[in-house]
This record gives sequence, structure tokens and C-alpha cells, in this order.
Amino acid sequence: MLDVDHLNSLHPPAVPLDRRALVKASLTIGFCAAVSPVWAQVVATPADGLVANEVRVPSGGLEIPAYRAMPDHGGPFPTVLVVHEVFGVHEYIKDICRRWARLGYYAIAPELFARQGDASAEPDATKLMANIVGKASDAQVMGDLDATLAFAKASGSADVARAAVTGFCWGGREVWLYAAHNPSLKAAVAWYGPLAFKSDELHPKNPPDIVADLKVPVLGQYGGKDGGITAPQIEAMSQKLAGAGGASKIIVYPDAGHGFHADYRPSYNKADAEASWTAATAWLRDHGV
Repeated sequence: MLDVDHLNSLHPPAVPLDRRALVKASLTIGFCAAVSPVWAQVVATPADGLVANEVRVPSGGLEIPAYRAMPDHGGPFPTVLVVHEVFGVHEYIKDICRRWARLGYYAIAPELFARQGDASAEPDATKLMANIVGKASDAQVMGDLDATLAFAKASGSADVARAAVTGFCWGGREVWLYAAHNPSLKAAVAWYGPLAFKSDELHPKNPPDIVADLKVPVLGQYGGKDGGITAPQIEAMSQKLAGAGGASKIIVYPDAGHGFHADYRPSYNKADAEASWTAATAWLRDHGV
């Protein structure tokens, strides 16, 4: 089984991005191959009363697949960008979109590794990081998220003046970076985003490096027993946030490990997953999303 904590210490090689090719043209059906079997406690959010389907987002001259969910009547709805883990957009991420949609949001999760490969089909952690995750530059991800917001706005169903970004693990790291990139957002929530991902030319900065550049209030949610994102790292980040004025903050769940919100994995901690979801929804409401 994939050692998720190990992902935080891997140093993927810097590989030039080829924007001319689209490797993954459609989304995964089911869950990622790296976690098997899927745990019985998995949450399944029904799609009745929703519009929930795969769409294509124009970005960088290509059309990348994305999963979109929203109420089936009314709108335009406040918008939530959902940034996936290292496994890409699989059933867990789709379900997260439906959970936001049931709360009245337009939620959309672009497949940010579409140019690099099918992360959900790779069972080997080292190959996953080197061949797919490590080849997706932060600049490409920022551009794809910008394009996803533009797609949402053009749909007429999304109110991007009330927009937020949320993400998990690798996606949590990108949330911090996007909060420094896009001032049009109103809020951000990062679940256990790595704070010390080894830098290279495609990933030049980590969340602690961009605290002074944050344009959006970020809620970071971390596990006190996370073996890859350590207590000293979290404390140092918390101090930086406080020193920057305190608009952003971190909540630590003492009994949780890495991936505590991922209900399809053995790392799932039901109590802390539910508490963190409550905190996330309150954070968005409190910031006008």
C-alpha cells in the first residue's frame, strides 16, 4: 500500500512541461489504484437534486477534464475550486464536489495532471511522484486553476465574485500557493498541505515562503500525528501567519495523522474529518463565500 507520509519527503526531478499533449482526456471511474481495498467507511454523497458531471476546461491550448457539481436549480452559486491529492480526480474528489454542491455551491475539480498521466492508475508511490506529480509545475497548476475559474464564470452558473479554493495533501500545498496568486478569491482551506516540499525549478517555493504574499485568508488543517508534516513545521508556519497579521491560521487536530479526511483510506479519522469539514464551511461563510 502507498506510504502517503513518504510522499512528503520525495524530491521529484525537474522535468520541462510539454503543453502540446494531453495524456489523460477523461476522469477516473472509481477510486485510485494506490489505495486498495477501499475502506468500508467511505462516504457516498448522492447526486439527486444536483447537476454533477464531467466537463472540459480550456487551458493552455488544451481541454482538461474536470468534475463539476451544483444544485439543479437556481444560481448563480458561490464557487469552490477543489484541488485534488496526488491521485488526481477520482471518486473521493468527485464526492467532495457533491458535498459542496449540496451546501449550495458550484464546485469544480480540474484534473491537474492531465498533461502528465493517470495518477489514479499508478500503484507505486515513487513512480507516481517522479513520472506524474513531479512533472506538474506550480505555474501550470496556477494557470489551470485560473482557467477553471474562467470556465465557471462563463457557464453563467457560478458566482466567481464569491469564490474559494480548497484542497487536500498535494492539493493543500497548491491551495496555499494559489491564495498568494489570485487576489479575486475570498477564502481558502488547505487540508494537510506539505509545508516543506523539496524545491526545484518547477516548484520553487513552499507555503512558508509565500506567507507575506498571501492575498486570501487561508485556513490550514493539519494532523498532530502526521509523520511527514511535523509539529515544528506547523508551529513555524503558524508563527509566520501570526506575524503577517493573523488573517490566516492553522488548526491542528492532535489525534489525527496525514490524510485524516480521506474516508477511503485507513488514515481516516471520522471525528476530525467531520470537525474539519465544519470548520471549512464556517470559514467560507465567515469570509463571504
